[in-house]
Amino acid sequence: MLRRLVDGYEQLPPGSTRETSSARARDLACTLCVTTGTRDVHQALKTAHRWCAAAPSAATPGPVTTASPSVHLPGPAATPGPFTTA
Repeated sequence: MLRRLVDGYEQLPPGSTRETSSARARDLACTLCVTTGTRDVHQALKTAHRWCAAAPSAATPGPVTTASPSVHLPGPAATPGPFTTA
């Protein structure tokens, strides 16, 4: 999500990031600042770039692990309860 915010802000047409900018530029700048905990969009971009560089790439997900269904736990097979029948 952060990468999309940065890309969206950096792809704005020249001049649209000034004080008299479009609503889209203001929204992106505000969201970047809130997301990064900054009050200046330039600082927000620096922080966002640093965070994105440190994050693992979404294109290379880690291995998927699953629990083995063959694990056997000792003890009774089932304990009667309010929703079981004996």
